[in-house]
Amino acid sequence: MLALMIRTRPNSALRRTRRKRSSAKLNRFLIALHALIVPPAVAQDYPTKPIRLIVPYAAGGSSDIIARLYGQRVGETLGQTFVVDNRPGAGGVIGTEILSRCAPDGYSLILQDMPHTINPAVYGKVPYDPIKDFTPITLVARAPQWLFVFPAVPAKTVGELIALAKAQPGNLKIGSAGNGSGTHLMAELLMRGAGINLTHVPYKGAGPAVTATVAGEMSAVFTSMPAAISFVQSGRLRPIGVTTAKRHPSHPDVPTFEESGVPNMVLTHWFGVLAPAGLSKPILAKLNREFIAAADSPAIVERYKTLILEPATTTPEEFRALIETDLRRWGRVVKEANIRAQ
Repeated sequence: MLALMIRTRPNSALRRTRRKRSSAKLNRFLIALHALIVPPAVAQDYPTKPIRLIVPYAAGGSSDIIARLYGQRVGETLGQTFVVDNRPGAGGVIGTEILSRCAPDGYSLILQDMPHTINPAVYGKVPYDPIKDFTPITLVARAPQWLFVFPAVPAKTVGELIALAKAQPGNLKIGSAGNGSGTHLMAELLMRGAGINLTHVPYKGAGPAVTATVAGEMSAVFTSMPAAISFVQSGRLRPIGVTTAKRHPSHPDVPTFEESGVPNMVLTHWFGVLAPAGLSKPILAKLNREFIAAADSPAIVERYKTLILEPATTTPEEFRALIETDLRRWGRVVKEANIRAQ
């Protein structure tokens, strides 16, 4: 009898193990089936908790200002708080990598800008794929780049700054939002186009670079107007050049770089919202719709006028096409100018 009991207990345990395995397989199947069926309902309920909006630069720059503006507006319409999370470093690479590793559930987004398409060429290799690892949602703004100088710098035009730089090679310092940033690239294009040598000093975002220029630590800085407008209005920064084809109506006394004899410097800096790759189509459609509605809201339209920003919205497909085009464009520019992150 004892022998019989010893033989039957393992068999009974084996049967129980098999039943557990079968039950686990069934549970996995049901979970998978549930995942296929539930997403539309989840999208209807989305969002049910705060949304993190990463800014890959320090606070105070144009990206930070735009992120907070949209975070407040879209947060109101979605009924959830947008938490702006500044993650500066490596010209935007650090914050972008953080987003690439987040779950594609709509609760982690990034306010991205043009350096997203510049960094792969400048750094040679970045820890993510700028296309495959992200879901484009929409553009939210475009802005020309402006060259600002500290008021004590004896240059009221780009031509005068070029003459000063040639008379004092390397003595003038130009700040940027970081190695490989759009503002760094603009500085390099200016130096090569004008045949001058400025000492480049990278910061962790446009905000700190602008602050350093206001303090007189830098002679000049490139940035879009939102990061500098208050200092321009108070006379602590002087704009001397703009990257538009024609003079900007907000400052008709500031000449373009083309007028100043510096070629290949006509461009606008774009800003847009990305999510991690794999974002469900219903949530993508909802976010695209909400951000576009926010861009058309009277509050943001009016704020754009004061910040000298241009409204710009797209479909996700149009935004992806822009990223692909700019990757090729800036790849060529960086190669030809031999620009590399320090």
